[in-house]
Amino acid sequence: MLSITSKAREMLDSFAEQSDENELALRIEIIGRGPKGFQYDLQFVTGGDGAEDDLVLKIDGITVRVAARSVQYLEGTTLDFRETLMGGGFAFDNPNPMWVDELSQKVADIITQEINPAVASHGGVVELVGVDEDKAIIAFGGGCQGCGMADVTLKQGVEVMIKDKVPEIIEVIDATDHAAGTNPFY
Repeated sequence: MLSITSKAREMLDSFAEQSDENELALRIEIIGRGPKGFQYDLQFVTGGDGAEDDLVLKIDGITVRVAARSVQYLEGTTLDFRETLMGGGFAFDNPNPMWVDELSQKVADIITQEINPAVASHGGVVELVGVDEDKAIIAFGGGCQGCGMADVTLKQGVEVMIKDKVPEIIEVIDATDHAAGTNPFY
C-alpha cells in the first residue's frame, strides 16, 4: 500500500530517537487538496494514539497508522525525504487521482470553477474535505476562516450553488475551525 525510501526511513529513525517514548507509530492523513496535490499530516504518535478506525500497518519495521478516509488515496504511494536548498523535507510520490468517485469530483469542480472565484474577491477560499454519502464537507480558508459572515456565505452561497449543480448533495457541512484563523471573527 505504502512504501518508504531508505532516506525517509533514516530521517524517521532520527526523529524517533529524539523522543522519550518507546512505542511510536507514524500517523499519515490526507488533510486537504490544493493546486499542487494532496496536503498531508505526518506525525509520530504513541502506540495506541490515533483514531480508532486507523489502518495499522508494519512497513519495514515501522508501525504506520493511516487515517481511514485516507487509505484509498494512498495506495501505491512512496514516502521520501528530499534535500533542498532550504534544508529538506518529507515528500509523497502519490499516483492517485485527487478524487476517486464521480460525486466528489463534481462537487470539487463546482468549488474550483464557481465558488472560489466568488469568494476570492474577499480573500477567501473553499476546499472540499470530502463527500460522505449525500453530504459535502467543506472547509473555509483565507479571509473566510473566522469571518463573521461565514455562515451566511455557507447557507446562501456555497450550499445553494453546490445543491443546484449537484442535486445528489442534500447538505453542505462546514468543518472549518473558525477560531483558529489569523483574524477570527473580524
